[in-house]
Amino acid sequence: MGRRGRILAAAAACLSAFVAAPAALADDWFPHSADATWAYEWSDSVYSKSPVKEKVTVKEASGRSFTLAWTTVGQDNAADAPTSVGTVAFQETTAGLINTDWSSNPPPTDFPVLCPQIGGCNNSLASTFYLLIWGSRGPVLAEPLLQGASWAGTGGGSNDVTSTNTYVGTEKITVPAFTGPVTAFKVRSELTQAGALGDPYGSGVRIVWWVYGVGPVKIEFDHAGGSEAPITTAVLDSTNQTSKPPPSDANYFPLKQGLKATYRWTNDRYLKRGVVEAFTCDQVANGTARFSVKSVSGPMRVAGAYGFTLRTDGLTNLWTYAKAASLAKLPLLGPSALPADKRRRFFTPFDLMTFGFNPILPAYPAVGATWGSKPTGRDFQVFGVNGYSKIVGTETVKVPGGTFKAIVVRSALTQPGFKFGSGTRTAWFAAGKGLVKLLWRHGDGSVSTVELVK
Repeated sequence: MGRRGRILAAAAACLSAFVAAPAALADDWFPHSADATWAYEWSDSVYSKSPVKEKVTVKEASGRSFTLAWTTVGQDNAADAPTSVGTVAFQETTAGLINTDWSSNPPPTDFPVLCPQIGGCNNSLASTFYLLIWGSRGPVLAEPLLQGASWAGTGGGSNDVTSTNTYVGTEKITVPAFTGPVTAFKVRSELTQAGALGDPYGSGVRIVWWVYGVGPVKIEFDHAGGSEAPITTAVLDSTNQTSKPPPSDANYFPLKQGLKATYRWTNDRYLKRGVVEAFTCDQVANGTARFSVKSVSGPMRVAGAYGFTLRTDGLTNLWTYAKAASLAKLPLLGPSALPADKRRRFFTPFDLMTFGFNPILPAYPAVGATWGSKPTGRDFQVFGVNGYSKIVGTETVKVPGGTFKAIVVRSALTQPGFKFGSGTRTAWFAAGKGLVKLLWRHGDGSVSTVELVK
């Protein structure tokens, strides 16, 4: 059996035992089985000094949508504690957990009015879940939750509250629901409401601690208004849910505005002189980014841009635009189903990295994760590639741009009729940096090498 035959056989064998890369959806961050229960206690340093206990249950669940119900009735609250009964609805999406609806009795009359007028106001902060969704209904929690993640949100009855939300890392936290400290993912939100009678109360800084397998376990809202401004706090008193070991929050391909990387890539047969190209992440919005590329040196002059998005189904290349004037003659690529002027070309390291199928990486990369191509869909129409990718381990890799501890992703690719679009590709990704090295042993015997220069 020849080299190309071995590649085909390996791809077929792996695909026959294909296991998809696991995606940690909002179900893991906020479980909602029919019997799930939580009990929270919240208080406000000015408007509700007596703690308010709320019992929370799952009212209904269907597919990726679920509704929770809460009540203060029968929870042994003080006589002067606010009464609150309501529901809050959520939906799991590939962008994270979003709030789709809510309802409750009116807020206490002595709380600030969070609308421009007193009558008919649908805004309230008098419950644990109103604290949670205030200003950030879509999403309440963005996913995947990785280092550097940030997102914008809106909320309130008329989308009159805005927020900027940032994941700031993990923290050991102790709440009454657990006998000892648990690891929580910490999200900080800056909230702004303008035009309401009580808009200082509707503005401020909120921190939510999320525990994997349980949901939110603590919320602290520092309202605007100076040193005497109210502070509202909610903590989880009890639950029948059990915390799970959280996924790694390492970000192996940061979509961060201003991030720069310069690569040198060669092919030992077609591009021996090599080219150097510089990438800049110049636009980012809610987990979607645009990278521009320009040539630095070498026999290829390139200008282009690449769009990427990071969701619970992984890091996906959405679009590619690149033009090049080249003295190097690289072999043509397929698929044969497309006319020659519609087929991809290898002009940059990102072309080598994204070729074949999505995702480039799963949402939470872990050693052993495996994913593969499909014989239908957008990627197959664009590339016509069969194959699979697997995270085979971690490795310390040294390149001109530095020494990095990286995860190693190995891909077997077969593009029928096109040996240059086939072969074995190995890519190294470093946390906080992205791609640092790539080695592609093509089906025609040539080898392409990419290394981070700076």
